[in-house]
Amino acid sequence: MRTQWIKSFTVSILLASMLSGCATQGNRDPLEGINRGIYKFNDIADKAVIKPVAGAYKAVLPSAVRSGVNNFFTNVGTVVTIINDLLQFKFSNAASDSGRFVINSTVGIAGLIDVASMDGIEKHDEDFGQTLGYWGVGDGVYLVLPFLGASTVRDAAGLVVDSAFFDPIMYVNDAQDRNLLLLTKFIDKRAQYLPGSDLLDEAALDPYVFVRDAYLQRRHNKINDGGGKIEPLQDDSEDEDGKATVASAEAAAK
Repeated sequence: MRTQWIKSFTVSILLASMLSGCATQGNRDPLEGINRGIYKFNDIADKAVIKPVAGAYKAVLPSAVRSGVNNFFTNVGTVVTIINDLLQFKFSNAASDSGRFVINSTVGIAGLIDVASMDGIEKHDEDFGQTLGYWGVGDGVYLVLPFLGASTVRDAAGLVVDSAFFDPIMYVNDAQDRNLLLLTKFIDKRAQYLPGSDLLDEAALDPYVFVRDAYLQRRHNKINDGGGKIEPLQDDSEDEDGKATVASAEAAAK
């Protein structure tokens, strides 16, 4: 399995490097037709299965339990952040995040309680897609991944690397336990976005464009540590209402 992960790592880096230049500033979504098809599939699957399951999860479990579950997965994800802090030479951030992980893993009872936030220790969020961007690898074309949603070639490659090498959950030996953890993490994350998804359905004239532009703006800001601005993608059919939708997407990404 380790050999397969190494191959995945190599292929991911090569793809991100080769395809990062395929998308120009004015044409970052050349696969829009395919992406819209996957987006529609995701939307149908979400409304038919994923959203109802997440809603039941939220309705059945007390908020304290859900908070503990979310804290646990956030704490586990801190390992991914620490590694990417180091890969970006952000040593002070790595020290801060390492402190968070140690405190929450011990005093916070395996991360169920976010003691570090109570102590005012700053939290960072880094992944390998951001690391590639930090070292100059471009976005590449915009992608919509089945079930996972908005991404780019670079971020999809980064996701493969984070999952294969850095995520502690992937090192759980028992496949059933590992899959149960991943499923719980997925449902918990979806439950957090229930209010936002309802707002998106009500507010966006074209949810696809809204999500796409918000995602690209958010990733650009994260790679630049909150700085920088990108121009929204322009659609041939965009009218005044479409421009308003793009403006709303930019606001949502802040």
